[in-house]
Amino acid sequence: MKKFCIISNDLYTVRNLRADLLLALAEQGNEIHILAPNVAECPNEQGYFQGLGFHVHGYFLKKTGTNPVHDSKAIFSLYQQLKQIQPNKILSYTIKPAMYGTLAAYMAGIGERYVLLSGLGFAFQETHTGYFKYIKKIFDTIFSFAISKATRVIFQNPDDLKLIAQLGYLKGVATGVVSGSGVNMQHFQRCPLVQDQNKNNRPIFVMIARLLRDKGIYEYIDAIRQVKKNHPEAEFHLVGWIDQNPEAIPQALLDDWINEGLVKYWGKLDDVRPALAQSNIMVLPSYREGTPRSVLEAMAMGRVVITTNAPGCKETIVDGVNGYQVYVASADELANAMFKLIAQPQDMTRMGQASFDIVKARYDVHLVNQQMITFMQGTF
Repeated sequence: MKKFCIISNDLYTVRNLRADLLLALAEQGNEIHILAPNVAECPNEQGYFQGLGFHVHGYFLKKTGTNPVHDSKAIFSLYQQLKQIQPNKILSYTIKPAMYGTLAAYMAGIGERYVLLSGLGFAFQETHTGYFKYIKKIFDTIFSFAISKATRVIFQNPDDLKLIAQLGYLKGVATGVVSGSGVNMQHFQRCPLVQDQNKNNRPIFVMIARLLRDKGIYEYIDAIRQVKKNHPEAEFHLVGWIDQNPEAIPQALLDDWINEGLVKYWGKLDDVRPALAQSNIMVLPSYREGTPRSVLEAMAMGRVVITTNAPGCKETIVDGVNGYQVYVASADELANAMFKLIAQPQDMTRMGQASFDIVKARYDVHLVNQQMITFMQGTF
């Protein structure tokens, strides 16, 4: 039996984003191993995977910051685990596992080393100054060497592939592009819009994201203020959480927004379907994505979408058909798109149907998993 190992920075995201892929690989007769840090903090996810017969292993990782001691410890921890597991293939995703997992697998003699870059975050922003400029130089050196040891690097949109190639990281490395992570349409089933359920045309918007500046959270709040002046009946929901990231918003600011009555805050949800079911329009004003899973989930449930013309986001929207594209970092553009949808409630059902049709044709998880497996074919 062949062994397949996935390396992540969070067991929770493995279950939410990669479980269907691992199940597909297991159905092909592969023994599945999962490497993630702090697995003891995720007993539900650990129990879920073990119940499927998968093997869950922990390793050391500091998710944020660049510290030579911590980074070396992470690589050695992964190396020890991989030497013991001896998988035939590894797939690592998110930036740190992509770097350290690929290096450790190379050192451990693992033959096939795949990387999934599901989005380019803080490290790839165009401007860095001071301390972050120094950190970026260290990152570039490690990332470039690690990527050169990958068998193939897989992207979720062509713009990310183009950027990484232009930066010179992909010399001699095979690449591929898949349609995001896919969405399980049996789980995220289409349901009527709120206005169709209760004949109430009150607009209800929801944003689902980590609460980071580059997810467009400030633009969402600024647009809400503009819309509320003319449409105080409009509702705005927010689903997400503050994590350890240089771009995270302050907790006090979130508390101010809630107390001001700007948003109904759901917090972090393991299951976002109730929040989507109670909304008509999904909003994601992100500055850059791989392919936003939250948007795909909303589309699968038949929601209208407003997102940006940023890489990864723009591919999900046919402007004016299933939603609207707006410029990155423009609260005015976002507010105008909201005004348009408020003014045309009769079009919402048609646009929601278009969202469902697009996601079914391009982003169904079974289609995307087949793309991933094809890119990783070889010894399997």
